[in-house]
Amino acid sequence: MKNFSCEDAKQIDMVDYLAYLNHHPKKVHNQDFWYLSPLREEKTASFKVNRQKNVWYDHAVGKGGDLIDLGTLYHNCSVSELLGRLSEYQARPVLSFHPPTISDNLSGANSRFAGEKKETESSKIVVLDSRQLAAKELLNYLEKRCILLEIANRFCKEVDFLLYGKKHTVIGFQNNSGGYELRSENFEGSSSPKDITFVDNRSDDVAVFEGFFNFLSFCTVNKSLTTPLSNCLILNSLSFFEKSRSLMEHYNQVHLILDRDSAGMNRTKQALQWNHDKYIDRSDFYQGHKDLNDWLIHHQHSQRQSQRQGKRL
Repeated sequence: MKNFSCEDAKQIDMVDYLAYLNHHPKKVHNQDFWYLSPLREEKTASFKVNRQKNVWYDHAVGKGGDLIDLGTLYHNCSVSELLGRLSEYQARPVLSFHPPTISDNLSGANSRFAGEKKETESSKIVVLDSRQLAAKELLNYLEKRCILLEIANRFCKEVDFLLYGKKHTVIGFQNNSGGYELRSENFEGSSSPKDITFVDNRSDDVAVFEGFFNFLSFCTVNKSLTTPLSNCLILNSLSFFEKSRSLMEHYNQVHLILDRDSAGMNRTKQALQWNHDKYIDRSDFYQGHKDLNDWLIHHQHSQRQSQRQGKRL
């Protein structure tokens, strides 16, 4: 398999990739897709993607470029790290995020209006129903990620949602504002509103995670503990890290269990600079792995392999 290059990256449809990151246009005019900037907070959509040229421009800050420029800023990573992410993105059997085609027999003015309205409505993830996890493909996915079903059932739901007129069923992890982080073998996204999830275990400490699968991994690893776990803060996005500082400061110790990529390590370094006595980097536990769930998967597989070898002796 050939290495994924910058030229390969530039062929990725930027509108599709932004949808994969759960950023959807507020309006569409011909080939121009207008977003609330994914790089900063704003209330008026000033971030434009020209889908035909596959380039972006943030009018509020006067900056733009191609997908590589956007990706390195968004993920706070190097070009080589971004190419790794994009290679994995291309390899995933992801859902289609193309908006519905507008009929050509509409007049020019009506076509633009209909297109903008339909894109706004259909590109939103609409949660239809939630229930206890039961779908076989979702249970298989949890097993693949080495998450115990009893733990997943405590914190997750099976969620039906609608996107671009199609119904999908995934694992849902609810945040404090009622939105869901949505995951399956083939999908990664979230429903509005986006927010943190806080699990209160009546502790004086708090453990901080970027994503909920690392939180579920933490619960799986510590399943045999007789004492309560620390409180748990699941950011659901690193963009909530600084915003959650006031919450974290309430606790005696803050255990940082963030990803070991450049973005996660930068946030860990930042917190240690805030207060190196309060904030503790726990990522050495899974050194050599990208995150706690990656460590858990490798650890479980190694244990099973050792058990199989032991039986042959």
